[in-house]
Order: sequence, then structure tokens, then C-alpha cells
Amino acid sequence: MSYFNEIYGDPELSSKAKMVLLYLHDRANQKGESWYAINTIAKELCLSRSSVKRAMSELIQRGKIKKRARFRENGGNTSNLYSLIV
Repeated sequence: MSYFNEIYGDPELSSKAKMVLLYLHDRANQKGESWYAINTIAKELCLSRSSVKRAMSELIQRGKIKKRARFRENGGNTSNLYSLIV
């Protein structure tokens, strides 16, 4: 079964989680990593920030992605790194 068929056919994932996962997959580098900010994802998918955050939490809980915090050289936060688990 292809990766996309697994996503589409997963009855446990909400439609918003599927949409966010497909977005991350589409925007990932060759290592399966994506670092788009929640605001960017929300804007491009026409979802609220809260919906994206809930979808991300769901994807992490279901073992579809890993989230790693990233920091600037001065110690400030920057966008998280999301790794796809295939």
C-alpha cells in the first residue's frame, strides 16, 4: 500500500490531521523534514492556528510525525522541525 493510501484510509485520523500531514509531506525535504511555522500552515490550508495545533498533536500521538524544537543562535525560539515517520 502506498504512503498516501495509508493516510487516506486511516480511519483514526481526523480530516484536518490528514490535511496537515499531506501538507508536511508535500513541503518536506529529502530527509522527510519540514519546518513551516504554524501560522504559515494555517494560512495556506485556510485553517485556524488552533486547528493546526490540534492536528499536529494528533499526528504526534498517532506516531505519524516527530516534533523537535529549534532555537536561534541567541537562544530565541524559531519554528519547530517536524519529521515524517514513514
